[in-house]
Amino acid sequence: MTVARIVRYHHELPIDFDQLLLGVHVDARADRMHDPFAQRFHLVVDHWTTRPGFSCVVSYEGREPTGFAFGAPLAAGREWWRGLLDPAPAPAVTFGLSELMVRPAWRGQGLAGRLHDALLEDRPEELVCLLAEADRPRAQARGESWGYRPVGPTRSVAGSPAYTVMLRRLRAAPLPPVPPLRSGREYREMTAATPDGAAAGGS
Repeated sequence: MTVARIVRYHHELPIDFDQLLLGVHVDARADRMHDPFAQRFHLVVDHWTTRPGFSCVVSYEGREPTGFAFGAPLAAGREWWRGLLDPAPAPAVTFGLSELMVRPAWRGQGLAGRLHDALLEDRPEELVCLLAEADRPRAQARGESWGYRPVGPTRSVAGSPAYTVMLRRLRAAPLPPVPPLRSGREYREMTAATPDGAAAGGS
């Protein structure tokens, strides 16, 4: 199958846009819909689509949505890498890539990479950050193939999977060194009170 187009959306969202995202999610995560955390994805959509600077790209074959990626700038002082890097990157304005999903029938064609690149095209931030599920090595490997590097462990909210925070420069400047990880399976709880997702897991 081929993807005809990728469409960008900002805050002027179509009617029932949330249902479009939820429909893709149900298909893309069909093997995990028994998980209570996956069942809360409507809260993720509600949270992110109302954030300042929200941006989303959706791929279509004809009129059929086949995948999406979305995110928004992260609040200063609450970036997902905060507390994992010392010293902090400078400048540190960060775009959070919350979700990237591709429906099963359209996987294996490089669509995830196309969605990723389309979402980040012309972003003004210096950094982009995503969360890769820690128990899915392919998710982290995909992030690394896109130029990200792991900087430490975290959990987005109570009950969420364990994630690896991954960071990439959008502007040419070195990132600070990553301190050694603490022993054991220690994960920093993020300060956000609403659920955030993981981008690199979308095939």
